[in-house]
Amino acid sequence: MSPWEVLLARLTRAVPGVGAVVLVGALYAMVGIVFAWPTGHARAWRLAAWIVSIAAYAGHVGYERLRLRSSAFTGALRVALAVALGAFGLAVGAIAHSISAGTSSDHRRLLLAALAVWPAMTGLPAFLVTWIAGRLLARSSAADTR
Repeated sequence: MSPWEVLLARLTRAVPGVGAVVLVGALYAMVGIVFAWPTGHARAWRLAAWIVSIAAYAGHVGYERLRLRSSAFTGALRVALAVALGAFGLAVGAIAHSISAGTSSDHRRLLLAALAVWPAMTGLPAFLVTWIAGRLLARSSAADTR
């Protein structure tokens, strides 16, 4: 077992939900990179990437709510962290592509900024949407039990 696997195993036991954050974040990054490879039917591949990402998002929200029974805030935080991790991975992939494609240094400098900008640009809206939805779901389920 590699040191990274040991660290992840310890974190997963110590903090519930960390494994899902890493797994879903890696899935987002892989979908963003792999679904961009095909050059034919780009619109269809982009749509497929959106569908897979929406399914991953919904699955993660459901896991947080139903399996871990997370509060709206905690669940939204973990979902947003997964989204931000996926965006970070996508930025790393874009940098690797720019190096292999031989783009200009100005372009690479912009992509270095993407390492911080893309996770913030995607993580914050994901947090807000998930937190508001979690609050509404909690309110409606509390009303159902009365």
